Amino acid sequence: MSDLNPAANGRARIAAAFAQAQQTQSAALMPYFTLGYPDRQTSLDVVAAIAPDSDLLELGVPFSDPLADGPTIQHSTQVALENGTTVRGCLEMLAELRQRGVETPIMLMGYYNPILAYGVKNYVRDAAAAGADGFIVPDLPPEEAGELEEAAARTGTALIHFLAPTSSPARIANVAERAQGFIYLVSLTGVTGARTAVQSDLAAFVARVRQQASVPLAVGFGISTPQQAAQIGGMADGVIVGSALINAVDQAAGDKPGAAAAFVQTLREGVSG
Repeated sequence: MSDLNPAANGRARIAAAFAQAQQTQSAALMPYFTLGYPDRQTSLDVVAAIAPDSDLLELGVPFSDPLADGPTIQHSTQVALENGTTVRGCLEMLAELRQRGVETPIMLMGYYNPILAYGVKNYVRDAAAAGADGFIVPDLPPEEAGELEEAAARTGTALIHFLAPTSSPARIANVAERAQGFIYLVSLTGVTGARTAVQSDLAAFVARVRQQASVPLAVGFGISTPQQAAQIGGMADGVIVGSALINAVDQAAGDKPGAAAAFVQTLREGVSG
């Protein structure tokens, strides 16, 4: 979907992606996929295949203890680690995707321990140079995010903060005040993974956050079908789908990038409908 200027800074590119989707009266679609899964080349081919129907992309940097992730993404990250995928290797894959012509805004999703080991400033600098537009760090609370926020600000990239249905009014106000790019709304209390239904109180949660937030709101966790994507897209500015995409790739006997592209096309039809 994206024809954004790759030379623009990450925050501007993220904002433009949401604005572009809004102009077409659609929620922005943001698929998640784990870098290095099921192997390096296939992951690159999958991301390149789904990019044309994606407004943004969330690419996972594998970590041994992914606390926020359910069995599907845990398995994908473990396989990627067993394949020898490293943080530096993920940045090299990101640069290769940009060289292949993928212009869609890319968010790197990873946990804080590998970022600390790499060096916060070095990680943000190298990721931005490779083509990252922003960072999603599930285990980094906003109260402890100052160093990464400052590093992101220096490179024009965005650090994305989370809110959950259990977030207090004070936490919502804090995140709304410091939000960059968009706010990631967790649709349920629990880990990632495909679910059969959307939480009944999700609309009220989105409305609570929208009262205070000036940036787009994207909902993730548990979204698995075009129908659910359409339902979420009717209340939020962005729809994030991860485990269901990995399942679609796993179930493909032959052309895994083609299967991924076909699945994302159904999600695109859902959010556009």
